[in-house]
Amino acid sequence: MSGADRVIVFDTTLRDGEQAPGASMNLQQKLQVARALAQLGVDVMEAGFPVASPGDFQSVEAIARQVEGPTICALARAVRPDIDAALQALSPAPRKRVHVFLATSPIHRQHKLKMSREQVVRASSESVAYARERCEDVEFSPEDAARTEPDFLCEVVERAIEAGAGTVNIPDTVGYAVPEQFAELFRHLRAKVRGIERIVLSVHCHNDLGLAVANSLAALRAGARQVECTVNGIGERAGNCSLEEVVMAIRTRSDYLGLRTGIRTENLAAASRVVTAATGFVVARNKAVVGQNAFAHEAGIHQHGMLSHAQTYEVMRPEDVGWRSTSLVLGKHSGRHALHARLKEMGHQLEPAQIEQVFEELKKLADKKKEIYDGDLDALLVGLFQNGSGRRWQLVSLNAMSGTGSPPSAAVALLRKDGKKLEEAATGDGPVDAVFKCIERITGVSATLKDFHVKSVTAGEDAQGEVVVVVEHEGRSFRGRGLSTDIVLASAEAYLEVVNRIAAGRLLRKAPPEPEVVCGAV
Repeated sequence: MSGADRVIVFDTTLRDGEQAPGASMNLQQKLQVARALAQLGVDVMEAGFPVASPGDFQSVEAIARQVEGPTICALARAVRPDIDAALQALSPAPRKRVHVFLATSPIHRQHKLKMSREQVVRASSESVAYARERCEDVEFSPEDAARTEPDFLCEVVERAIEAGAGTVNIPDTVGYAVPEQFAELFRHLRAKVRGIERIVLSVHCHNDLGLAVANSLAALRAGARQVECTVNGIGERAGNCSLEEVVMAIRTRSDYLGLRTGIRTENLAAASRVVTAATGFVVARNKAVVGQNAFAHEAGIHQHGMLSHAQTYEVMRPEDVGWRSTSLVLGKHSGRHALHARLKEMGHQLEPAQIEQVFEELKKLADKKKEIYDGDLDALLVGLFQNGSGRRWQLVSLNAMSGTGSPPSAAVALLRKDGKKLEEAATGDGPVDAVFKCIERITGVSATLKDFHVKSVTAGEDAQGEVVVVVEHEGRSFRGRGLSTDIVLASAEAYLEVVNRIAAGRLLRKAPPEPEVVCGAV
């Protein structure tokens, strides 16, 4: 591919993305996101709207000073105070861009701006010229371009180019466009606007009709060479064009699009996690590219195909976007091939008849649970093939204390399967932590807590609380559940269920005998 096929990735997560209600970030969070974007390799980073607030000004200035790599951009309305604020905030950046915008559509001219066509043309060209006198890199956006009269849009764009804009961005501000119509608008601009060959034509789409990525790709096919987007597609209303989706579409379908970017795609999943942590906006499980299910397969036919050849049901490799591997999720739609593969990964060598037995029990369990964990499989196998070995440990008693002036503590007594009662006491960061430490000391089983979730399952002051814990042990995930009006007791039951499943797995895999645990009396 030639240089003309290179697409500039303009990320606006910190500006347009942060405008999503509830997505505001503090300075440290913005710096974390900015560093993740630089690591990702975005070409231009729109860091904020400096005149909007002192905090926005401070964050743009801090990013301009501390973040290296991308061109740092700031937004400004087509008025001099905005442009001055943007220039001042950007001053520490070695490469800077001022992004000037003014609405051009009839509905905006009439109801928001109360300006005539002539006033809009004059204001946009004068503001671009003012910015260009003070900054070499100026971008202009006719806001709501997708709903602007095409010939009037040509006039505005032509005058902005004459005034010194090096990039002209065509926004579908309200997500109104459809792909072919939007592509035709870009073809119209390229055919009618004098000097357009000297500038970079850009596209900025919102997702109100779910078409932001499709519209952006259509514009790129029609000659745009900059795409404006956000990580996870966050932004006002339904969000913006998703960076990870448009980038991977360009990469995966380079045979059709004939385009490329400079994004280091193996960092996409990491950037998604950083933005999620900073904004609190959780990515949907089925989100393309970075969602939890993006490389997960539960249907038996799909799993069989994946085990035969990955490209049967995946057009991207999970490693290419930062995921460790494909996930074959066990559930009610899973088939025998996936079950056999998972059992083999876990170290279980079973005969075909035994696998069939496990498969039948798995289907019954999957009707009750959405997802089957490795610990669930271990428990199934123990129940089927270990002659009802049952629970290795049972809770006999629990006492927990928490208050001011002394560390939280707990005392736990467990009954081992052979009838021996063992006791232990411990302190912790809280009563639940202390209980978990007691259980670990008694059983000799330790695990890394990955998730701890509490919810009420009944109403009133005597409501029962359900505790769900997910832990990791030797690379496997185990899930336990406890239910009680006492949350500490429910936590102990949930953790003990996990410990029993880990112990059952050890027995099944014929691990060396556990050493005798010597516990102190309470």
